[in-house]
Amino acid sequence: MTDARIEQDLLGMVEVPALARYGVHTVRALANFPLLDRPVHPNLCRAFGAVKLAAARTNRSLGHCLDEAKADAMEQACRELLDGALTADIRVDALQGGAGTSTNMNVNEVLANRALELLGEVHGTYARVSPLDDLNRHQSTNDTYPTALRIAAIWGLKELEHQVLALQESFQTQEKAFAHVVKVGRTELQDAVLLTLGREMGAYAEALNRDRWRLAKCEERLRVVNLGGTAVGTGLAAPREYIFRVVDELREITGLGLARAENLVEATQNADVFVEVSGLLKALATNLIKISGDLRLLSSGPEAGLGEIRLPARQAGSSIMPGKVNPVIPEAVTQAAILAIAHDHALSFAVSLGSLELQPFMPLVAHSLLESFDLLARACEILRRHCVDGLEANEERCRQQVENGTAAATALLPLLGYEGTCGLIARAQSRSIKEQGLQEGLFTAQQFLELTSAEAVNRLGSR
Repeated sequence: MTDARIEQDLLGMVEVPALARYGVHTVRALANFPLLDRPVHPNLCRAFGAVKLAAARTNRSLGHCLDEAKADAMEQACRELLDGALTADIRVDALQGGAGTSTNMNVNEVLANRALELLGEVHGTYARVSPLDDLNRHQSTNDTYPTALRIAAIWGLKELEHQVLALQESFQTQEKAFAHVVKVGRTELQDAVLLTLGREMGAYAEALNRDRWRLAKCEERLRVVNLGGTAVGTGLAAPREYIFRVVDELREITGLGLARAENLVEATQNADVFVEVSGLLKALATNLIKISGDLRLLSSGPEAGLGEIRLPARQAGSSIMPGKVNPVIPEAVTQAAILAIAHDHALSFAVSLGSLELQPFMPLVAHSLLESFDLLARACEILRRHCVDGLEANEERCRQQVENGTAAATALLPLLGYEGTCGLIARAQSRSIKEQGLQEGLFTAQQFLELTSAEAVNRLGSR
């Protein structure tokens, strides 16, 4: 028994670890692309399993594989990859040249060698099951890779949508809990008018609701695939019957509403749909940054800052300042969202560099897009679980700021008018607006309470 087997491609012979399910093409790719030192995204690997299973089933139904035992073994190997059992064998770097050919060949080799295992054969017995003639039959990297990426993106989209909805509902819960808490609203970081903390939470929920709606709509763009187009969208070397049936098989396997592109040449050339989807992820990222920044600001202090809310204490905040607790969750979420925006820039640049009949930089597109789905889904989850769910209102602090601040004076406009209110603010030197107005008899305590109540603040317009 040796530690290696010999495999050959058009460039010559290469040693492959004897027990490895991958082969010569993967070995060359591992040597050529030591870039990210990270393998292909697991969901992309699983999606390749679905694509290869659809191709294998279609070819079998059309009589292109008459060896029933081999067909069974190939289909089982594809199902195992789809289920995630073989993703560890997809070893190539996430970034690679060749428009994803190394990923496609790594998949083909792993599936072929797993099928050989099921048939009781040793690895590399490709006369029995071939990575190219069997697992890649009637396919090209140029139609399998973009199709697999669309499937993986839809899976990522669904998980992200779930997490955005959960975060939205958490803010809606706090909207109800803080509906009675009147506070100072600010514009340009300056005291402006009165607001309720509930309305503030509700605004965050509505922004996230809009993000969720965008995500739900953009799935439609990802459902159109170019599988069957092979190299450039003309279906070269693929039977006509295969081209018309393979996407139907894929739709049944995935349970997704996939459809074959009407113009396969165009769908193979262009990847702008991924730019569109990434742009919507960027919109979500900007909202997460804004919300996280607001939570940090509203919780600042607690004594010397705004201190209107208390964030859950997650860990000690300083190695030198005792008792300090930092807003670490909003800070982490902000960084994740910034990185997602950077991924959008990289993806957009990669797509713009497509040339003629092919998009050669699909590996960067795939890495950037799928990484952003993961980042934003996890960011939404930790922001909800570790921060928003445990938010507390500092009601006393909010009440003091309302009574002492000039924002309360704006609530008196219906009673005193603009000039009268300005005069009151000017005369209130060492006293609060409330104390000065009561001393001058401009309003009663009951009138001040009514004008600055949650009911009055929440009312749309003046009565």
